[in-house]
Amino acid sequence: MSFSISGKTAIVTGASSGIGLAIGKQFAAAGANVMFADSNEAELLDAIGEQPEDSNIRYFAGDLREKLTIANLLSATIDAFDEVDILVNGARQVEQSDALDPDDGSLDRLLNQNFLPTLRLSQQVARRMIKQGEGRDEDAQLGSIINLSSIAARRSHPDLLAYSIASAALDQMTRSLSVSLAPHRIRVNSIAFGSVMSASLQTTLKDNRDYRDDIEQHTPLGRIAAPSELTEAAQYLASDAAAFMTGQIMTLDGGRTLLDPVAAPVH
Repeated sequence: MSFSISGKTAIVTGASSGIGLAIGKQFAAAGANVMFADSNEAELLDAIGEQPEDSNIRYFAGDLREKLTIANLLSATIDAFDEVDILVNGARQVEQSDALDPDDGSLDRLLNQNFLPTLRLSQQVARRMIKQGEGRDEDAQLGSIINLSSIAARRSHPDLLAYSIASAALDQMTRSLSVSLAPHRIRVNSIAFGSVMSASLQTTLKDNRDYRDDIEQHTPLGRIAAPSELTEAAQYLASDAAAFMTGQIMTLDGGRTLLDPVAAPVH
């Protein structure tokens, strides 16, 4: 079975750069209708360019930490493409934190940025998928939700307490929602990655060659992955080829989690 998603409609968040942008472009090239969503309209337009009215690409700019924005994103997708079959929750932020500072605030920020919008958008999209499925063949797949997570969810790093907790919450949400939505024929999976050249990692590495060396030395494959290396995995999870796969955390990290030095970077 091929990884076909042609004719399906996907929402991809965090889609103005890095991994989210790569996944959105891959899905569009594979024939899916794609709503690219992110907070900055100028960055979205720069990333995908002006599109003709009959294009299979649209964009939506807004702060997904706001519940009304989530509702508006779903409405804009339905208005453009009539339905939604795939959700890729790619919006995420990496932030260092001080585990001993009670006023650090990073946990609140990352739960509000990385976790809660993902949960709320997944709930709204799942409701729409269930509604779309009314009257369809009882064996038909109704939808796929894909969360982008991190190996930080199961590894400890002294400077990433909040990011690790938010990532672990995302993984548990993946498992819990997969069970709740399975009777509705909606699958929920996660891709946990480590050394991928995301927009935030590019910024971190710009003036820090030692950090790049540290990552590469702690990765058995000896390099940092390109965002495009996650796109095939995402397309597989979105397609009917993964019809019997749900509640799983797929790891793409170049073998990093096979090693376990506590202070190794987990970006």
